[in-house]
Amino acid sequence: MSEDQSLLELLACPKCHGKLARIDGPDGFACERCALFYAIEDGLPNMLIEEAKAWPLAKSEGGQA
Repeated sequence: MSEDQSLLELLACPKCHGKLARIDGPDGFACERCALFYAIEDGLPNMLIEEAKAWPLAKSEGGQA
């Protein structure tokens, strides 16, 4: 397992604590449960809920919105 993959497994969505998936274009993380996108800005993930964007491609499992 790569170092990046092990770090990704430690991250969780700040809103619903769901699993995050790494997205390459645009650069950031998408929550698989509540369908929010957290951008990487200047090399750092912006994990502020109020600045997250809706992410329609994330899998919605009927969880919190």
